[in-house]
Amino acid sequence: MSIKIPAGLTDLLQSFTVEVLRKQPADLVGFAVQYFSKLQASQKLPFGHEKSGSGALRAGKAVNFADEPMQTDSENGEEEEEEEEEEDDLEEFEAPMINRFTRRVSVCAEAFNPDEEEEETEPWVVHPKTDEQRRRLQDACKDILLFKNLDQEQMFQLLDAMFEIHVKVGEHVIDQGDDGDNFYVIERGTYDIFVNVDGLQRCVGAYDNRGSFGELALMYNTPRAATIIATSNGALWGLDRATFRRIIVKNNARKRRLYEEFVQSLPLLKSLELGERMKVVDVFGTKTYKDEERIIAQGEKADCFYIVESGEVRITMKHKTKSDADGGVEIARCSRGQYFGELALVANQPRAASAYAVGNVKCLVMDVQAFERLLGPCMDIMKRNIANYEEQLVDLFGTNMDLTDPAV
Repeated sequence: MSIKIPAGLTDLLQSFTVEVLRKQPADLVGFAVQYFSKLQASQKLPFGHEKSGSGALRAGKAVNFADEPMQTDSENGEEEEEEEEEEDDLEEFEAPMINRFTRRVSVCAEAFNPDEEEEETEPWVVHPKTDEQRRRLQDACKDILLFKNLDQEQMFQLLDAMFEIHVKVGEHVIDQGDDGDNFYVIERGTYDIFVNVDGLQRCVGAYDNRGSFGELALMYNTPRAATIIATSNGALWGLDRATFRRIIVKNNARKRRLYEEFVQSLPLLKSLELGERMKVVDVFGTKTYKDEERIIAQGEKADCFYIVESGEVRITMKHKTKSDADGGVEIARCSRGQYFGELALVANQPRAASAYAVGNVKCLVMDVQAFERLLGPCMDIMKRNIANYEEQLVDLFGTNMDLTDPAV
């Protein structure tokens, strides 16, 4: 059975929650009665009820709630004056703006449906920047996969809303378990990623002067999944939660609908739960390549993982015992739904082979940090495939090969 949520209910409860967090009343029930009574009396109910409504919310009457009497405005002069001040406060109340130097107050079960077209009533956030700042910001954002599918207008709005943050060595940028307030893009600096495992902090990765983090808590309204600590002085660009959800989450919802069926058909991701697969879709970017364009090069540092969406990819390898003047021996081809580039990430080694487009090719691309965070359950499958690769190469090169050996 489906339950229809009355129009305006979400806004009403969010406004009340924010006001409670601001004033921290000792008597929550009494404060709620006064709050909603004054909203109705001033005809400001978000869901459009009129002042003449019946029941316990009618202004100017004594109200009993949970058998606890509330004083009316006319019973005491001092209370009348205090309530007038509170009414003024309510009339002047505006939802607090997110301050870039403070953390966001937790609001449980924050409602957000990216599939709904919402009326744009709030102005776009704009942090003024110098030409030099904007140039640095564009350089920092150019390789962020989450931004790859944005149109030009969305990208301009996103850049306008971002703000610069300077961090010092040892500073905690985010802490595991905290609420998500901002999304961060790294301009410079090194940062370690720590995850609490069985009560112990374990370093599971690092960022080195590039990358981004903090998106999962904002996309799925969940606590931070890791702690990020600066290991050098550095600079970040922050994007507030509201703008992130307004642009990135909506854009990714459209992408998720587009790729949902495709991703669910991939054998590699069968071991993931549905929710985990959707997170994988959200962090994928897309790249297109022309015929014979090189996608990855043997020996280079690995930074991405690829799944072929359309077209075909040719995998070639040069071996130290062979003379391959033509660029290497073809060892495999990948078509729609197949993946490549995982070997170097699993083994933490340079690329063991090169990849070239055969005709026009479109790939889903995931950066190394997201690969480590989201594809842990698939790692055993990938490691088993390394043995299969090595067996195939014995037939080609006539010698045993260890693909995890950087000398190959």
